[in-house]
Amino acid sequence: MDIFTVTGIVLIVTIFLCLYRVVRGPGACNRLIAANTIGTKTIVLLVVIGYIYGRDIFLDIALAYAMINFIATLGMAKYLEKGCVC
Repeated sequence: MDIFTVTGIVLIVTIFLCLYRVVRGPGACNRLIAANTIGTKTIVLLVVIGYIYGRDIFLDIALAYAMINFIATLGMAKYLEKGCVC
C-alpha cells in the first residue's frame, strides 16, 4: 500500500467520526461545523483519488463540490443566525 491509499483510508475513517458528531452533536453549531468538515475532507479525498487514478476530472469535481459546500455552509449559518440559538 502506498501513502495515498493510506491517506484515503484515514480520511474515510475521520469522515465517519465527523458523521457521528453530526448525528449526536450537542448543538446545531457543532453539527454545522462537523458537516462542513465532512465536506472539506470529501474534497481532499476526491483530490487523492484523482491522483491515485491519474484522472484530472476528479479535480474538477472537487472544485465544484468545494463551491457547493461553501455556499451551503453560508446558507446554513445564516439560517442558524436568524432562527436558532446555538
